[in-house]
Order: sequence, then C-alpha cells, then structure tokens
Amino acid sequence: MRREGCIRLFETKSAKGRLLHKLLVCSIFVGICSILSYRLIHFLDPEEGTIGTWGCILMFTAELWFSFYWFLAQFCRWDMVYHSTFKDRLSLRYEECLPGVDVFVCTADPRIEPPLMVINTVLSVMGYDYPTEKLSIYLSDDGVSELTFYAMLEASHYAKYWLPFCKKFKIEPRSPEAYFKTRASPSIEIDDPLLSQEWSSMKKLYEDVKDRIDTATKLGQIPQKDPKVFLDWDLGCSQHDHPTILKILIDAGDRKAFDIDGQPLPTLVYLAREKRPQYHHNFKAGALNALIRVSSEITNGTIILNVDCDMYSNNAESVRDALCFFMDEEKGPDIAYVQYPMHYENLSKNDIYGSMMRVANKVELAGFDANGGPCYIGSGCFQRRETLCGLKYSKGWQTRLRRKNDKKERSTRVLEEMCKVLASWTYEENTQWGKDIGLKYDCTSEDVITGLSIQCRGWKSMNFSPERKAFVGVAPTTLLQSLVQHKRWSEGLLQIFFSKYCPLIYGYKKIPLKLQFSYCPYMLWALNCLPTLCYVSVPSLCLLRGISLFPKVSSPWFLSFMYVIIAENGYSLGEFLWCGGTSQGWWNEQRMWLFRRTTSYFFALWDTILKLIGLSESDFIVTAKLTDEDVYQRYQQEVMEFGTPSPLFTIIATQALLNLFSFLWVVKSMLITPQLGVLEPLIIQIIICFVVVLVNLPVYGALFFRKDKGRMAASVTYKSVMLALLICTITLY
Repeated sequence: MRREGCIRLFETKSAKGRLLHKLLVCSIFVGICSILSYRLIHFLDPEEGTIGTWGCILMFTAELWFSFYWFLAQFCRWDMVYHSTFKDRLSLRYEECLPGVDVFVCTADPRIEPPLMVINTVLSVMGYDYPTEKLSIYLSDDGVSELTFYAMLEASHYAKYWLPFCKKFKIEPRSPEAYFKTRASPSIEIDDPLLSQEWSSMKKLYEDVKDRIDTATKLGQIPQKDPKVFLDWDLGCSQHDHPTILKILIDAGDRKAFDIDGQPLPTLVYLAREKRPQYHHNFKAGALNALIRVSSEITNGTIILNVDCDMYSNNAESVRDALCFFMDEEKGPDIAYVQYPMHYENLSKNDIYGSMMRVANKVELAGFDANGGPCYIGSGCFQRRETLCGLKYSKGWQTRLRRKNDKKERSTRVLEEMCKVLASWTYEENTQWGKDIGLKYDCTSEDVITGLSIQCRGWKSMNFSPERKAFVGVAPTTLLQSLVQHKRWSEGLLQIFFSKYCPLIYGYKKIPLKLQFSYCPYMLWALNCLPTLCYVSVPSLCLLRGISLFPKVSSPWFLSFMYVIIAENGYSLGEFLWCGGTSQGWWNEQRMWLFRRTTSYFFALWDTILKLIGLSESDFIVTAKLTDEDVYQRYQQEVMEFGTPSPLFTIIATQALLNLFSFLWVVKSMLITPQLGVLEPLIIQIIICFVVVLVNLPVYGALFFRKDKGRMAASVTYKSVMLALLICTITLY
C-alpha cells in the first residue's frame, strides 16, 4: 500500500557529461552524411570498370547499413540513468513484513555444468542476508542427473554449517569454492582467533564434500547410495525420457530444518520435470515455467529470482537491493523486474575473448533504463510472480489482486506428489503457458521476448549495478566456445526481430519509441555479418587490381572518412576505458567483434533463414563450463585457442590471409615501383587492410608459427590457404 510522504527507497540520477557526448555524436552524424553523399555522387564511376563499379556498389551498401546501425545504437547511449538504494530505510519500514523470495537455478547437462559448480551457486543464494523462512531455492535439473541430485544432498547437509559461518562473520562471497579460492587464510580479512578456528574446520568440511562429489563424478556413480532416496533413478530414466522427479530436500516448516545454531534453513527443492521423446520440452523456458507452477504450490514467493547455475551470488545484499525498488511506495508498484548485469570471475587480464561486454553492462543497459527500462537478459533478474504469470499493469493492481497464502500447510510427501503433475509433459497442453503465461516459447532468446511482453503490458523495469557485483559467473575460455555462444544469442535475437514480437511492431504504442529502437541493435547483430565481410574483403581484393574505392588524400571527401574513423574509434576506446577496461582489452574486443560478425553472425543469419522457410528447427546449445588444464593455462596467458577444426575458423583464417596477401602485394609493388602518386587513391584501403592484418596477428601465429595444441588445425590451414589463393588468383586474372 502506498504511503504518501514517505522517503524514497531508491534514487535515480542522470549520467553526467552527456552534452559532450551529444555534440560528438552530432559531428559524427555530419561526417556520415558526407560519406554517403560522396558515395551517391561517385556511385557509378565509369573509370573503374566492372570490378570497380561492383566494388563501389558493395561498399556503398555496407556503409549505408553501418550508418543505419550506428543511428539505432545511439538510442541506448543518448541518455543514461543510474540508481542507488537505501537498504536501511527498507529494514526500518518493512523488516517484519518482507515478501517471500523464490530463487530458481537451472542446469541442463552435468557433463558441461559440473555438479560441484551447481551446488556452489545454490549455497551462495541460500546464504542471502534475508529471513531464511522467507527464502526458497529451487534447482531445475534438465539433465535429470543422479550426480547432480547427490551433490544437492551434500549441499543440504553442508548448508547447516556454512550458512551460520557466513552470517556470523559476514562472509563474501557466499559460494564456498569462490570464497576459499580468494581467501587463502582467514588472516587476510581480520585477526580473529575464532574466525581462524572456524575457517579451518569449515574449509575441511567443504574439502570433504568436494572430494565426495568429485569422486562420484569421476566414477559416474554414487558410492554407498541409499536405494530409497535414489529409487527414481534406479527404476531407469534417460535425459529425454523420464517421469517428474521432485524432492523437497529442506522444508522450512520441518522441525529438523535448522542449522547448527538452531536457526531455520531456507527451503531447498530439486526438480527434474517430466520429459518424453514425442513432446517438445521448450528448453530453459519450459524448465522455468515448470518451476513457476511447482513453487506456487510449495512456497509461492512474491518475488522470483532466476539465475544460471554458473552465476553464483557475489553479494549477500542483492535481495534487499532489489526489494528497495519493488517496495518503494511511489514507484515500486510500477516495477515488474530488476535486472542485474552479468560479470565473470575467470576473465584473463585483458579479457582476450571480450566476454565481459563492459560497455553493454555500464552504458547500454543504463541507456535502456533511461528509455523505459532494461531488457530481461535471462539471469540475475528479480521478478514479480504476478507479472511472469501474465498480469497486466493497471493503477491499484495490488489492492484488487487476491493473493494466495505464501505457505501451504501440507506435509512434504503430499506436496511432492501433488506438485509432480504440475511438471508433467501434458500439463501445458491447451493452456496459455508459453504464450500469455510464463516465459515465452518458440525462441531460444526466451528471456528477451518475455521481458518485452511484460513491458508491453504496461510494466516498468530497472537496471541496477551495485558497487559490489551481484552475480559472478564463468566466461568461455576458448575461442570456439565464445563464438558458439554468440551464434546462439544472435540467432535467437534475429528470430525475434522477424517474428510477431519485433519491438517495432509488437511494442507499437505500448512502450516508448526510444525503447523500441533500443532493442533493435541487439536483435540485428546477425545482419552485420554481410557488410562486415564486404568491408574486410572487397577493399583488399581491389588493392590487387589497383582499384580505388575511396577518395584521394588531396580530396576534401578524404577528411570525412578519416574523421568518422578516428572519432568513432577514439570515442569507443574512451568509453571502454571509462567502463574499467584497458587499451589492450579494447583491442581484443575489436578483434572479437570482427570474428563474431564474420562467423557467429553469418551462421546465425543462415540458420535463421532456414528456420523461417521451415527447413530447420530451433535448438539450444549449452556452453561448456569445463576446460582442460593446458587450455586454461593458455587462456590465462592470453593465447587464443584454435585447436578444434571448425568452419568458423576456416572463415576467420581465409579473410585473414586475403588481407595479408593483398597487403604483401602492395608492399611488393611499392618496392618495385615506388611511386607515391599511384598509391594516393589507395591510402584508405591500405590502412583498412593493414589494420585487419594487425587484428589477425594471432591467426597468423596459429596458422604458421605455433607448435602447441592450440594452433590452427592442419585441415583448416590447408583449406583457408587454398581458398585465399584461389580468390586472389581469380581477382588478379
């Protein structure tokens, strides 16, 4: 209920220095208009011949697309807002009536998402600084692994010791693996004999738990398991064909559910929803919808947090921070979800694979916030249960909504049996689940369209990035993992753009126009592949024939091209440094954007076309979280990994060699006939070719010089060299 005159629980401030940014954007816009004017004036230059004419057409088309894309990208940069919360005010007003919070953790495959990693995430969210009787944790195991369930059993026992230890000494982070990895000894934090004693015993307990789980994982079976507890697995089940398995491991209402200090433990539930080969299970969206239904009968928390199994909680205050938005008397009733950015703990010094996406987290999400609210990015998001279940926003919705009891008075076994039907494969038939209720289906980016549909029902969202990172996960440690991850993301986003959920259509008159445009740069990631492939190949190939595609140095038009190139890249570097990165990190990110645009996005576009014409079906690829020791060592040394044969690497290597051969051809020509006048019209092309060669230095090393297992596979090397030579030969003759 609203309270007039109450002091706000959070405040919002606009980012400073935006005037300079806007002036720079306007100057770049003028430069872009000048470039397009040059292209129109010199659209068909008869002096260049057929190849030159087609080269100019391709360059104009690419530049037209880049100009349009740049324009779209400015919508989530024009204005930015940041929030700060007042948790002390929240405690003073609402400590006795805080809402129930249900935490959903999802895992899909124990082979690439190790059970030990999963339970560290579970333990970290169990340790939130929040009344434990109002906190419930649900694990969805789509891999239906008895190893994962065994790890959960171990976690439920260890939590009795771990949670009191965390709260007594205010431990951060509350993932045991992360804590003991970063705290080699208790003396690093404080000189406390009691902490030293308990720290040693707690670490020993964790090492014992870790050893048991690792042993079971390596053996592929559980030693000395209780047949009654594992009966569901002993009866026989496979990953894609099994009944619902539901286990309430800790019931907050049970008299035995207390830690060693006599305090109640959070509710802990394991769920493997029913799967049958003849029924589409809708990937992660289906798993989360099953959790929504099951949790509504067990705990029915008002707020739902969903987090990936590799994104442990790094901030025990995150729940209270989120509630400052939901429970604010003035703005709170309008807010559907609070999105935290994703961070990673295993990044190399300069983030060699550009996984952090610093600018997206600090700049673009803040820009979304200024335009109406951030998109839902799938993990680290607190949501109102009612909004996930399809509730439309209207003023006073809280007073008109009839609430269920937070806790049903039923025995654990009765609850388990009753809730199994809610996770059965037949439950959603002829219902609105996956359409108007729960997370949306028919797209691998279910998070984005779900968030968009919530916003289109009149709700607001908030982006919040606290000083201490809220969630920390595991980034890809090989180039192929990173490219496959972006292929999945960009494909799902492009599918949305070509569906009825396109924000320009679905969001028309429902959300602000600026917010509609803010979504578009992400959804159009994949379409950047063709213009980028054009820009890194056509100029270099035309160099072989001495064909100029850009103005001479002496031409006034030359200044337009150089200004846009220098201003845009200079601003990009400054923005990246402001977001906490390094100059080398920025260079690595430019390389990765080139690799992604020419490979991940290319295959994403192709697969999307096949799906649109009905020749392919959606799939969901889980990124591996396990890495060999030698691979991880190279990753930490910032040596790129190319060891696995892949068509993605063939494209990367071929375009790298095309530019190398073209640049060497120019160098040879300069040595034979050093006439600067001949080269003047080709200066911009030479610069582009040279920059692409610099970007691809790690590729040349992997092709010809490296001897370790991370070098380019011989089959990829042969194919790329032959393709590059063939293309160059055809161009020359």
